[in-house]
Amino acid sequence: MEHGSLSDLSASTFSLMDEDHTLANSVRFTLNQDPRVVFCGYSIPHPSDNKVNIRVQTTGDPAKDVLKDALENLTQMCQHVRSTFGKTVDDFKVKNQ
Repeated sequence: MEHGSLSDLSASTFSLMDEDHTLANSVRFTLNQDPRVVFCGYSIPHPSDNKVNIRVQTTGDPAKDVLKDALENLTQMCQHVRSTFGKTVDDFKVKNQ
């Protein structure tokens, strides 16, 4: 879900359902690495809600496109960590047989 102005697509707030600090902080970190991002932050409206609001303001690019790029980058980082960890575990098992 997206909340924002229809006239200014460079600033939007996105609500992610069934998520918490784990994803939100990772997305915030990834977004803040992007030079197109002027501001990014997240909030959890209420502790009993399983919802996260992520605010993105860009230098002019549509916020939803920048968020999509950040999520794709985060996915690639996670896949890299997972494959590197799996290879290291396999190497350890081979050495200790």
